[in-house]
Amino acid sequence: MDTAVDHRRASGSRRPFEVRPLHPALGAEIAGITLEEAVGEAVFAEIYDVFLERGLILFHDVDLPPATQVAFARRFGEVQVHVMNQYHGYADHPEIYRLANLDADGNPNGKHPDMGTMYWHTDGSWRPTTGHATMMYSEMVPSEGGETHFADMYGAYESLSPQWKERLGSLKAFHNLDFSRTRRHGHDPMTEEQKAKVPPVAHPVVRTHPETGRKSLFLGDHAEWIDGMDYAEGRALIEEINAMATPDHLVYRHHWSPRQCIVWDNRCLLHRATGYDPATERRVMRRCTVLGDRPY
Repeated sequence: MDTAVDHRRASGSRRPFEVRPLHPALGAEIAGITLEEAVGEAVFAEIYDVFLERGLILFHDVDLPPATQVAFARRFGEVQVHVMNQYHGYADHPEIYRLANLDADGNPNGKHPDMGTMYWHTDGSWRPTTGHATMMYSEMVPSEGGETHFADMYGAYESLSPQWKERLGSLKAFHNLDFSRTRRHGHDPMTEEQKAKVPPVAHPVVRTHPETGRKSLFLGDHAEWIDGMDYAEGRALIEEINAMATPDHLVYRHHWSPRQCIVWDNRCLLHRATGYDPATERRVMRRCTVLGDRPY
């Protein structure tokens, strides 16, 4: 492997890898070690520290077969088996959510696999215990489009006026996967069995990160209505906040290359994919979401 480059932290200790910031607000590339070393007992705690500090970590040129991906995700916690079982791409690894636009012969089929991914959201916010981390691996990427954008919700909260912070501090929003799925991908709705497994759940609009103690906004496209508020008024407020929370200076735009692995913190980031031409381009991504705890 390449010679590792030590990264000196403010505390004076040294890391056996290099940390390269991706954006002023968030994200870091991990360089100088292999993925196998990164998940080992000796180094993972250091990797996790960067994950908490930057909200997102990136590994380049990674060989990550499905079994290895699931094993890596388990270093962060319990891995979700998604209720949308039509996206389970591997019989032996139902934890993997596969997003692909290929037909049985491996050619582009002209269909976007999940248009809901193109709107700002946080994974698993429709569960009582929401997403902790998401790990995405790129098998095939289009030549144009198909990016993933990430928005810093710490910064979004911190930029609010005192009046907005007071207004939002006690509000709860109901998150509903059926709502977002029907709105964005209505031609392939959830089954009644799937809906029954994930009823709407209320979470605070402003959450406290359980590990950093920092406050962030917690909404996104799965949030349907505000508890105790007129439905239409609540919908308008959610849309207003979602727009306020994603200004350009808080957004990191990632253009994928094949064999990249990104792990991000759903507790302090929103993300969305960008469009591409599913009739001419191939895009195959593998995702694992690690379960966290109930927001407070």
